[in-house]
Amino acid sequence: MNIVILDDYQDAVRKLECAAKLEMYPAKVYTNTIKGIGQLSVRLRDADVIVLIRERTHITRQLVEKLPRLKLISQTGRVGGHIDLDACTERGIAVAEGVGSPYAPAELTWALIMAAMRRLPQYIGALKHGAWQQAGMKSASMPPNFGLGMVLRGKTLGIWGFGKIGQLVAGYGKAFGMRVMVWGSEASRAKAVQQGYEAAEDRESFFATSDVLSLHLRLNDQTTGIVRLEDLNRMKPTSLLVNTSRAELIESDALIAGLNRGRPGMAAVDVFESEPILQGHALLRLENCICTPHIGYVEQESYELYFGAAFDNVVSYIRGTPTNIVNPGALQVRR
Repeated sequence: MNIVILDDYQDAVRKLECAAKLEMYPAKVYTNTIKGIGQLSVRLRDADVIVLIRERTHITRQLVEKLPRLKLISQTGRVGGHIDLDACTERGIAVAEGVGSPYAPAELTWALIMAAMRRLPQYIGALKHGAWQQAGMKSASMPPNFGLGMVLRGKTLGIWGFGKIGQLVAGYGKAFGMRVMVWGSEASRAKAVQQGYEAAEDRESFFATSDVLSLHLRLNDQTTGIVRLEDLNRMKPTSLLVNTSRAELIESDALIAGLNRGRPGMAAVDVFESEPILQGHALLRLENCICTPHIGYVEQESYELYFGAAFDNVVSYIRGTPTNIVNPGALQVRR
């Protein structure tokens, strides 16, 4: 049984404690990402099992049609739109999903908020080049003393989406003395009020009022491009937009345009439309944008959780007792 683990950028998976679960079934690990169908089909042509790290590689119909040996895809975390489930089912490829945790992405969100509001990356970068107490950030389009940074206490934290991660971030905001305001579905706003937070009156005031605005929505057909340039234009020139969810929630190029106009004044993002992001990307060049390389879930406890569940699903399948299969019809096709 040939097992392939894709996109382990830091070569971390082999060093996890849960890797012992695959001792009887040695796996080949790839530490780089390739995008082309042709290249992927060559890399995966002998694979019976693929273990995916979140959405780093897309499994399309065109790809699975070139992988006659493939029997199982074991997903770390939940299955999303990066896997063509219908194509997998038709070809008898079972797809198993694992578990997730909201704590690591919520904590990264808060780390980005604190770092951005106090201009830490800018101060740290300047200090490494010999500049003492200099954040830079002196563009004519920026408000006076923008480089000084601001405290969070007394500011308004806007949260769009009140799922598990959004609720954790709301709690962090409350602990820091912020006014917490929630926008989203009617059910999300009702839940927020029930937990003692404010529900925004409307979308316009939500963007106009938030000092820090954090996105916590699932990406689907309804939410793709849901944040538009006109929304960003309503934000304060001192405000911060944070996106640790999905880049596609914001319409293409709107964030770049908004940051260049100074509304919002800053952004902190962990996600990009194409990953890994290319060197020289416009967001990387903007002094009022902090970028991290999609590390919301990249930490040791999360990796042990994600891969432990994924490897359990692999072992169960090999032993003939498949678990957590999201397309059980594929098992019938295989028989």
